Amino acid sequence: MKKHKSGYLWKVSALGITLLALLTGCDPRYLVFNPSGPVAQKEFDLIVLSAVLCAAVVIPVLVLLFYIVYRYRDKPGNKAPYTPEWNDSKILEIVWWGIPVIIICILGVYTAKTTYSLVKPPVTDVKPITIQVTSLDWKWLFQYPDQKIATVNYAEIPAGVPVQFQLTSDSMMNSFWVPELGGQEYTMPGMAMRLWLQADKPGTYFGSGANFTGKGFAHMKFKVVAKPQAEFNQWAKQIKKSAPALTQERYDLLTKKGLAEKQSFSSYPESLFHNTIDRNGGKYMKPEMKHGGHDMSMMDHDK
Repeated sequence: MKKHKSGYLWKVSALGITLLALLTGCDPRYLVFNPSGPVAQKEFDLIVLSAVLCAAVVIPVLVLLFYIVYRYRDKPGNKAPYTPEWNDSKILEIVWWGIPVIIICILGVYTAKTTYSLVKPPVTDVKPITIQVTSLDWKWLFQYPDQKIATVNYAEIPAGVPVQFQLTSDSMMNSFWVPELGGQEYTMPGMAMRLWLQADKPGTYFGSGANFTGKGFAHMKFKVVAKPQAEFNQWAKQIKKSAPALTQERYDLLTKKGLAEKQSFSSYPESLFHNTIDRNGGKYMKPEMKHGGHDMSMMDHDK
């Protein structure tokens, strides 16, 4: 009977592991655990540190749990006297309260240090570029203030260059996320949030909306393509030369609910990004709230 139960447990365990592997998706990589830039690397290091510190508590507790249950279990013929006397141990009290306090302090200091470091460019010896991102239903608009071009549902960036993504929404709140390059940041109507990302090397990186926004939410995916600087410059010149203009009428069509294919535009209405913020209530906010608490001079590339 015991052998039968043991075989059953092994089968259930194997099935559970198989299902877990299948639920991770077809891509064998875990994108969050495949950092491809300095921002993602810092966040990955924080995840690893958190896991190690948690394991330092959880594993000994589980081992002690099984040991105590086995060692002090009641057995047939047990004649041990029942002596319910309550005692305490100062040493044990210090251990089981002191260790968690130390772990929380370490994790808190490291988390604060990492969080505050991410509000600055990942590297300072390379001139950054700015991309203004607007989340729509159910698509993404990327504007390049320096190049004066725009794209829909894909973005190209130069590899090894810090990118300041300025984020807003012309619909309901969403969340901009490129897992291999860094953590997510909310896009909110009437506000411009800022997110620094950088790709260390050329490649194509998966991006997605990470906040449920209704019927077309599952299709709010995009690609971030990192290229060498020369290829990025050539791509921008080609878009400027051959793509149509994003007029206000075209933009109004984009704001309507629905899906969209990848698109490129050689120009867009002046101050479109800032006008979108103002139209959604930004003009009634204080500057520090309107621009996510960041320096307004960083927001003036297309004025």
